[in-house]
Amino acid sequence: MDKYECPCGYIYDPKEGDTDNNVDPGTAFADLPEDWLCPICGLGKEHFYKH
Repeated sequence: MDKYECPCGYIYDPKEGDTDNNVDPGTAFADLPEDWLCPICGLGKEHFYKH
């Protein structure tokens, strides 16, 4: 699964998920909820790019 990076530098790694925001490890970026936001700066998924 691909990692995706936010312009702020946060990298979403599907292997790790985002457990602080109820996203289980193994969750692909495409499967993140539409309202999921970068845990660092609050930008939406549409601002991320493949790392």
